[in-house]
Amino acid sequence: MQKFSLLDLAPVPEGSSVAQALANSADLAVTAEKAGYHRFWVAEHHNMIGIASSATAVLIGRLASVTNTMRIGSGGIMLPNHSPLMVAEQFGTLAEMYGDRIDLGLGRAPGTDQGTARALRRNMSPEDTFPQDVQELMAYLGDMPDGSPVRAIPGMGTKVPVYILGSSLYGAQLAAYYGLPYAFASHFAPDMLGEALEVYRHHFQPSEHLDKPYAIVAASVCAADTNAEAEYLRSSQIQAFSGIITGKRGKLPRPVENIAEVTPPHVMAQVNRMLAVSANGGPETVKAQLSQIVSTYQPDELIVTGMIHDHAARVRSFEITAEVLKELVG
Repeated sequence: MQKFSLLDLAPVPEGSSVAQALANSADLAVTAEKAGYHRFWVAEHHNMIGIASSATAVLIGRLASVTNTMRIGSGGIMLPNHSPLMVAEQFGTLAEMYGDRIDLGLGRAPGTDQGTARALRRNMSPEDTFPQDVQELMAYLGDMPDGSPVRAIPGMGTKVPVYILGSSLYGAQLAAYYGLPYAFASHFAPDMLGEALEVYRHHFQPSEHLDKPYAIVAASVCAADTNAEAEYLRSSQIQAFSGIITGKRGKLPRPVENIAEVTPPHVMAQVNRMLAVSANGGPETVKAQLSQIVSTYQPDELIVTGMIHDHAARVRSFEITAEVLKELVG
């Protein structure tokens, strides 16, 4: 593992507001930079009352404005929701404002429910144009000839680095074919992680962007000073995932002492499967669990995420995690 990074969903806790959630993300980014994280990504989600990162490019601008050296980007932009030209203009603008530390991670899923996807796209096409859209977007960010009929202004010549995100073999194959770095969403959909990494690494074709495979693995983390405290704090994320499974989504719930009292066993089993790639506990426990993840999947980079109701506890969790990960980089 060469680097470690942080993925933030700008969670909106119960009893708090979107404005506070966005302020929390900015505060966390400042802490993450001091703690040594390589990059800080935020993800595009829509129509989710507990997530405040829907206007992803706008939030990235805020995060870049309060940091100085850490890479800031999307993990990711759901490209089918947007025209490639508009994404190129947005991220080109960010690159012109903040220099060469803007990342553009691209996903193929809508990042929401079908009704909201229709509202976003208005005229939904049954064809899958993601591969062509990725190519078009990268062309807009590249060195376009002066005579090109359509150019991204800002955007052209910025060469904002593109990452392919996914949770299946599709993204792995596409990233390998285009010679792009690949990030697997194993923090919530780990089932095909091992197979996807194998496909990506085996079929990777060197390109002008990358000469060898670069794989990023995501892991959910809840770290605290003790195992007991971490278990208590993590109950908020378990409840949030339970809400996704049962269709009862809301703001990030407050933690509970006994998660079994609010989460039925069959739902808990599904949550555990979704969060299989995770590390939870005190520093030594988290170190052992993250070490096992790194040893098993051999990522070039590990990107961690975690949803904790109390902002101070969430900041502390990522500080502890950074200290652990510094020992695993080699």
